[in-house]
Amino acid sequence: MTIAAPSPAVLASRAVLSSIDLSNYDPEQSRLMDERCILVDEEDRALGAADKKTCHLMENINKGLLHRAFSAFVFRPSDGKLLLQQRASEKITFPDMWTNTCCSHPLDDFEQEKVEKDQLGVKVAASRKLEHELGIPKSQTPIDQFQYLTRIHYLAPSDGVWGEHEVDYILFLTADVTVQPNLNEIRDYKYVSKAELQAMFEDSKNSFTPWFKLIARDFLFGWWDELLARKDANGHVNAKSLAGVADGSKVVKMV
Repeated sequence: MTIAAPSPAVLASRAVLSSIDLSNYDPEQSRLMDERCILVDEEDRALGAADKKTCHLMENINKGLLHRAFSAFVFRPSDGKLLLQQRASEKITFPDMWTNTCCSHPLDDFEQEKVEKDQLGVKVAASRKLEHELGIPKSQTPIDQFQYLTRIHYLAPSDGVWGEHEVDYILFLTADVTVQPNLNEIRDYKYVSKAELQAMFEDSKNSFTPWFKLIARDFLFGWWDELLARKDANGHVNAKSLAGVADGSKVVKMV
């Protein structure tokens, strides 16, 4: 019987990985780089853990190192507008870029965030990070109200030193939220309609995170149309109405 060779992500998880000195970066953002991401293979099977710094160095990404992430999209129920954030200048990866409401990682540091059943871990992480980055109380982002759609596997360099290589869970949430931004995380935020977001994409003065551009190009606008088409009797949108719209059983390859 032929035994398949280990995949690049599996080999990278076993390799001696590179590191870097963060003393020239923002102290708080440097501290957060000690948090431990969940390493996965190309099919999103957990392999172990490594700190964010290790996971986001292109030198390690080029070896195949891959980790789990989420991208949360929060829509206002009354009009279906999407909450965007502009990443802070202090961010080590992709500073100053516009992106979806919140994008981050479930952490190996928290047992609940490692739970894979019903995507519990990434949903718990999304609620935690919406509070950390945008000051949204966890009471406004109930775990059971996140609608999981699918997972994408993508790779995106940031500045030559840093980048992303993730299996990224796409989560929708409809909620009225109170935003009190953490200015070390985000520099601006706003709600946009589909047309307003399309106009932002067409304006060359705006820059966007690569994962947001990928998700928007291939998925977001179609799902947004479905969300708006499925308003309830009060004319409100509900993310839970999108259950079954996408096949979330497989990882969508975008590399």
